[in-house]
Amino acid sequence: MPGISDIVLSPDPRLRQPCAAIDEVTPATRRLAKRMLRDMYAADGCGLAAPQVGELVQMVVIDVDYADGKKNPYVLINPQVVEASEETMTTGEGCLSFPGITVPIQRPRRVVVQAENLDGDLMQYEAEGNLLAVCLQHEIDHLAGVTMLDHLSPADRVKAIATYNDALAAGARPGDTASDME
Repeated sequence: MPGISDIVLSPDPRLRQPCAAIDEVTPATRRLAKRMLRDMYAADGCGLAAPQVGELVQMVVIDVDYADGKKNPYVLINPQVVEASEETMTTGEGCLSFPGITVPIQRPRRVVVQAENLDGDLMQYEAEGNLLAVCLQHEIDHLAGVTMLDHLSPADRVKAIATYNDALAAGARPGDTASDME
C-alpha cells in the first residue's frame, strides 16, 4: 500500500528525538503535510506525527472523522497543549509506529491545544472525553520524543514490547491493531 512503507517503526531512534519548531510554512511544509495525510489514510490511522515519517519537525496531522468514511483533516504546526484537565480517562491506544498492539493509556480527559495551520493562522482546538482528545495528546507526545509506551509502568512496558515484537514477527504492518493479529 502506498504510504505505509514510509512509516517509521519502533525502535527507530527518530521516534525518541525532540522535534524542531517550524519557523514558516513553505512549499516543503505543505508537501510534508500532504505526504503525512496520504500515509495516515493509507494505514487507516487517525493521526500521524512528522517523526513517524522520519521528519524531525513539529507537525501532526489528525482526522478522527475518517473512520466514519468522510475526510476532515487537521494539520497542526508547532502544536502545544495549553490546558489539560486534572480529570483523566483511560483508553486503549494504538500507534502506526507500533503495529499490532493496543495498550491502556491514562491521559487528561480534556485538553486545549494551540497550533498554526497551513495558512500560518493560530488555531485553538478543544476536546473532551473523545478520540480527538486522545489523538491530540498522543501525536503531540511524538514531537517531544515520547511514545505511548512511555506512559506505561515498567512491567507493563516490558509486556507491551514483547507483544509488539511478537506482532512484528507475525507480519504486523502500520494500521494493524491487536485484534487484527488474533
